[in-house]
Amino acid sequence: MRHRVAGRELSRTSAHRVALRRNLAQSLIEHETISTTIQKAKEVKPFVERLITLARKGSLQHRRRAISILGNRKIVVVEDGEPVEKGTVIGKLFSELGPRYLDRQGGYTRIIRLPLRRLGDKGELVLFQLLGKDEPLKKEKKKPAKRRSRRKSKEAAAAAGTEAKETAAESAPEAAAEPAGEAEEAPKGEEKPQTGESEKESK
Repeated sequence: MRHRVAGRELSRTSAHRVALRRNLAQSLIEHETISTTIQKAKEVKPFVERLITLARKGSLQHRRRAISILGNRKIVVVEDGEPVEKGTVIGKLFSELGPRYLDRQGGYTRIIRLPLRRLGDKGELVLFQLLGKDEPLKKEKKKPAKRRSRRKSKEAAAAAGTEAKETAAESAPEAAAEPAGEAEEAPKGEEKPQTGESEKESK
C-alpha cells in the first residue's frame, strides 16, 4: 500500500524521475510551451513554479539554489545551419521570467488539454505553457448568497408584515386628526359672524 507516499512514480526509478523533471522544466523555460502527457505536466508544474518564485526574489543566494535544483543548461539556437548559444536557462529564468511575474502571487503556468492521443499507449496529451506578460490575474469568485431555510424566510416575512401593520396603524390616527382640524375652520364662501365691537364700528 502507498499510504502517505506523495508524487507519481511514472514507471521510473527515483533518479530517472529527477532527470525527467529537470529536462521538462528546462525545456519549458527555454521554449515557454511544450507538449507532454497530463501526468508529467501535473508532476512538473509545482517544481517549475517553485523555481519561478526563486527567480522573483532574484538574489545571488536564490540563483545558486536554482542552479543546484535545476542545473544550468545552455540555450542553443540553430542560425544559418550553425548552432549559436543564446545564454543559459538560469539566465533566462532570472532575467526574463522573474521580472515578468513580480506582480503575480503564484499561478505562473497553465495546462491545456489537447484532443490528441499519443501513439502507442493512447496517453492524453496537453500543452504545458508559461503565462504571458499581459495575462490577466484570476478573477475573484463571487461569494454565493447565503441560503435561508424555509422556516427563517417565513419568520422574516411575518416580521415584515407585522411591522407594516404597525406603521399603518400609527399613521391612521394622524390622518384622521387632520380633517377634523380642517372642519373647525369656516368655509371660504361663508362669512364669519361679526362681534359686538365690529358692529359698533360699522354703525
